[in-house]
Amino acid sequence: MNKDLTSLVKAWETAVRKSAGPKKRANSIFTPMSVAHVDDDNDVSQIAEKVLSNGDIYKGQWHENSPHGHGKYLWSDGCMYVGEWKKGDIIGKGIFSWPSGATYEGDFKSGGYMDGKGTYIGPVGDTYKGCWVMDLRHGEGTQSYLNGDFYDGDWKKGLQSGQGRYQWKNGNHYIGQWRHGLFYGNGTIMWSNGNRYDGCWEEGLPKGNGTFRWGDGSFYVGVWSKDPKEQSGTYYPSSGSSGGNLEWDPQELFSVDLNDCKVCPCEKVSVFPSRKILNMLELENDDESVMRRKKMSVDGRLSNYSSEDGSYDGLESPQVGNSIPRVPHLRLKAPKKQGEAICKGHKHYELMLNLQLGIRHAVGRPAPSTSLDLKSSAFDAKEKVWTKFPPEGSKHTPPHPSCEFRWKDYCPVVFRALRKLFKVDPADYMISLCGDDALRELSSPGKSGSFFYLTNDDRYMIKTMKKAEVKVFLRMLPGYYKHVRAFENTLVTKFFGLHCVRLTGASQKKVRFVIMGNLFCSKYPIHRRFDLKGSTFGRSTDKPDAEIEPTTTLKDLDLNYIFRLRKSWFHEFCRQVDKDCDFLEQERIMDYSMLVGLHFRGISCSDNVSPSGNDNSDDGATRLSGVDVDHLVVDPSRWTQLGINMPARAELTRRRSNCDTPQLVGEPTGELYEIIIFFGIIDILQNYDISKKLEHAYKAFQYDSTSISAVDPKQYSKRFRDFIFSVFVEDT
Repeated sequence: MNKDLTSLVKAWETAVRKSAGPKKRANSIFTPMSVAHVDDDNDVSQIAEKVLSNGDIYKGQWHENSPHGHGKYLWSDGCMYVGEWKKGDIIGKGIFSWPSGATYEGDFKSGGYMDGKGTYIGPVGDTYKGCWVMDLRHGEGTQSYLNGDFYDGDWKKGLQSGQGRYQWKNGNHYIGQWRHGLFYGNGTIMWSNGNRYDGCWEEGLPKGNGTFRWGDGSFYVGVWSKDPKEQSGTYYPSSGSSGGNLEWDPQELFSVDLNDCKVCPCEKVSVFPSRKILNMLELENDDESVMRRKKMSVDGRLSNYSSEDGSYDGLESPQVGNSIPRVPHLRLKAPKKQGEAICKGHKHYELMLNLQLGIRHAVGRPAPSTSLDLKSSAFDAKEKVWTKFPPEGSKHTPPHPSCEFRWKDYCPVVFRALRKLFKVDPADYMISLCGDDALRELSSPGKSGSFFYLTNDDRYMIKTMKKAEVKVFLRMLPGYYKHVRAFENTLVTKFFGLHCVRLTGASQKKVRFVIMGNLFCSKYPIHRRFDLKGSTFGRSTDKPDAEIEPTTTLKDLDLNYIFRLRKSWFHEFCRQVDKDCDFLEQERIMDYSMLVGLHFRGISCSDNVSPSGNDNSDDGATRLSGVDVDHLVVDPSRWTQLGINMPARAELTRRRSNCDTPQLVGEPTGELYEIIIFFGIIDILQNYDISKKLEHAYKAFQYDSTSISAVDPKQYSKRFRDFIFSVFVEDT
């Protein structure tokens, strides 16, 4: 701990002692707690010092059995927080220090998040000063690096994004636009020798129109690319110049000039304050004055554990006015991996091998660098590549143990660009889909008759498709690409590839399938999941509570919560839902839904919990049964974004039982639960074709036409939005 922090802690302790006044005499010299009363705005607080069984120490103001006011919490691993508390939660101004010597001083929000304005000083002296949102640099801020470099500008989700200036120690500097921590857009880089480049950037390199100027006034104007085949331009000497730069190769900008212009990465924080567990154990004196420890759940709440069937019960009643997360009355078995592994002998084993061989071939074959600016010909439905895979192998394909098949790639250039747009690394993509681990087939096909497969790391889902669905997808692909490129936070499903396997032989069977992202790929297990459309006919599971598993997908009439989002997230959510629905309506798509997953913070349902209460999960997040979370591959950008890993609150609702028609949204009860929420718009490949029009006419004749799912896209979009905006509300 540095000297400044030590002196600050001592000053704080002195201030607390003065505000406390003389301590009361303890009842016993063996009492584990020293107490004094403090009057604060008619609130009677105590000064408490608690030594916890795990070695943690708390010292500070105490009110209603929780830290409240100013206090210091020292973890047994050496981390320490000094600052403001509110009803057991780290909220307000404070300082957090790490054993490495790193410190953060600034604002904290509910849950211990670094949120607001604050300064982080790393263990070796690198410093960030500026705005934070949920532990990430977000907003305006400056970063001083250990090597002497300096950045001043905008940040987003922990990386430089927006306008900013980066200055290297050697005097070179860049001024312009950033995206995901790289130069992206329009910008200027100036070297200390007087040279400069003005123009377009992409992924940290010049790309597109730009001008390189020398200190003597001569310049080169052209189209820039790291690929020499795409590079073109003209050299203009300055007046009176001897033409010393005539032989200059534009590729030297990439190979020489930019070598000394690398952007330093920010130091990774070892553990965020929001991830630290406050193990406030309840201390009681029984008749013999012996302290008895009750079993605690991860976040410090009392819970019960049933070892008979391996399930867990959150039985503590929520207490009004307590900021500790409430736990709903859910009886949950430990989450298991979904689906059945497709091993040798499985009826779809050869199909899985074919898929993996084809994907490895499609993604791994050499291809020119993909620009995000695609020609219209790339979207042509006839733009497809057939490849034959004989068992003995060929010039372009490896030998394999499966039967002979043919492989088709639809619009390969488009999907390569989509994977680049979605920041998918080709090597990671192939490892997930084509690694040694088998795919998993979900237990039953979807309502459409499609089969679903999950990769072993849960990152990707493969869905088989009908020919009509492929036609719809190819028709809307140009609009889809334009939409997801324009809106980074779009909630519509992310697609990464569209392929077909045709088996040889008499059947000539074709299997078409699409690869998409799995919304629920997270270290947080999903306790409840809902598929929401805004219609009522057939929109319930009709399962008793005892049969509902964490993997059960509930529907509109099963929903018994409204979801409260933070103001900034809620406004972004509303804007994005409107944009996404406008796009789907324009493409004549209907029957889509909002898939929602809930992780209740504080529920303990992990196989790793022992009856003694030693649960090593963090933040109340249970560990996935059968999965090594440390090896779970998760895209770093997925930590917190719209619809992914979002802290929120769920308010319990109850429907009126005396309604003639089903009530879509129940009445709020005031019971609030802390959750991590996931959501996205799925099933976006159903257009309003003749079959759906007939379905609408048939069902509308028998039932209320507003209650059925099959309606005109415009009507569907309006009903969907109205329902979603009544379920998701701003947390005030």
